[in-house]
Amino acid sequence: MGLKKRLTAIFVLVCILTAVLIVGFQGWTVPKDSQESLFHKKETIYFWYTDDAMTDYVNSAAVTFGEKNDCRVIPVLKSGMEYLEAVNHASLTDDIALPDVYMVSNDSLGKAYLAGLADEVEENGICTGEHFPQAALSAVTYDEKIVAYPYYFETSAYLYNKTYLENFVQAQIQAELDAAAGEEAQQELEENGEPEKAVEDTTAGTAENTDNVTEDVSAEPVEEEIDPALQAEIDRRVQELLPETTEELLTFADAYDAPEAVESILKWDVSDIFYNYYFIGKYMIVGGEAGDNKEQIDIYNLEAIQCLKEYQALNQFFYIDPDTVTYDSVLQEFIDGKIVFSVVTNDAVAKLEQAKEEGSFIYDYGIMPVPRISDKLEGRSLSVTNAVVINGYSKKKELANQFAGFLTTEYVENLYERTGKTAATYDITYENAGMEIFRTEYERSIPMPKMIETSNFWIQLEILFSKVWNGENINGLVRGLSEQMMTQVLGEPFVEEYIEEPKEEVLEEGEYVDDGQGITEEDIIAQ
Repeated sequence: MGLKKRLTAIFVLVCILTAVLIVGFQGWTVPKDSQESLFHKKETIYFWYTDDAMTDYVNSAAVTFGEKNDCRVIPVLKSGMEYLEAVNHASLTDDIALPDVYMVSNDSLGKAYLAGLADEVEENGICTGEHFPQAALSAVTYDEKIVAYPYYFETSAYLYNKTYLENFVQAQIQAELDAAAGEEAQQELEENGEPEKAVEDTTAGTAENTDNVTEDVSAEPVEEEIDPALQAEIDRRVQELLPETTEELLTFADAYDAPEAVESILKWDVSDIFYNYYFIGKYMIVGGEAGDNKEQIDIYNLEAIQCLKEYQALNQFFYIDPDTVTYDSVLQEFIDGKIVFSVVTNDAVAKLEQAKEEGSFIYDYGIMPVPRISDKLEGRSLSVTNAVVINGYSKKKELANQFAGFLTTEYVENLYERTGKTAATYDITYENAGMEIFRTEYERSIPMPKMIETSNFWIQLEILFSKVWNGENINGLVRGLSEQMMTQVLGEPFVEEYIEEPKEEVLEEGEYVDDGQGITEEDIIAQ
């Protein structure tokens, strides 16, 4: 380029810069439409969320998606207070920065959908049984339409001190070996008149000290190396020992020679409905599987009453003060070795692993499904699914759906490690076996209902559980709750027909048969 052309180019550049500076000093601002033209050339969507623990992860996902699709995703952290109202306000007043896609728990989806804030998701092959369990899909279904993408979940399961159970089983095995050695020594004595020295040394001081061995072995974690075959047998017996019903748990509690540190065989936060719900989750129906059907409400029934009776009976065996217990206090007692079994949510795994790393938790632990209430009554946990919703007011729904699908299926590999959240999708596996148990429990859980008419059901149910725990009449409480919910749904007073409970028929020797279906002659003969 010649000198003249260079000078001309420089002159033009100086003129442009001067004009920009003049505009700046005069306080002139670029019109909003021009801002969009200058700085927002890439298609842009806004993503709202409320949990600050998700910030780094969400920002990373937004950048990755933006680079992959040549667009821009702007995450916006919002307060959880009146969150849906804020979504609605922004949707009606802000044409540019309204939330095109946002996160919300599944129990709010009914309200969101009816307000036009939740659009039916695109049929892109993501929200299917290939990627998600049915519980997740039910959680995001309203009026037979899938109105959100399942993201991560919370549910409950049983936590147990694996070290205590292993040591208990190992002590049983040792006692069996001692007994066998004793029998062998006795047989040798009867056959030869005098036991061999080796046999005598093997049995000396063991059979008579079996009780002490049981207490000592179960009190502290086992440090020494165990023969693989013996460990396999211990593992097998521990699995057999895990209670499948509440009755089996009580039987274990009766037989268990607890270490000195143990204060409770079973303890959980009885003041929180989330940890109590599995007692009635199978039989107290509010809205059906999707929690949105007014025709499927069945609160007052015999099975629910019987399940609550089992719950009430536990207060006589494991006294827990609901006014002083909290979830965090129970988990800390478990870490301290004071509890053998508890009911926890999936966040407990990360807390236990952290305590292990810090050295404050010296035991091994295990996760198991919630037990059946009895041989005839099942337990079923409650679950909450946090979902990603496409705003019905968004003008960029195609891109919003792409981002929602990306966030909930493609970009979940490190979700748990970075946020502590458990992804709802099948598309990842967990190294921690306990997390897989939680996912199995999630598969058979009942999603939190989303009907507006029964939005106060949880508060009323928590009050009911508190009264049941304190010994009040169960039949009347459940009947009253059902009448209240049905009155709200129907918009007029509703009265339940009283359910007459089967009488417990006392037999000889003080035994009785009560299967909840009435006493039959076959029952009595069998007894």
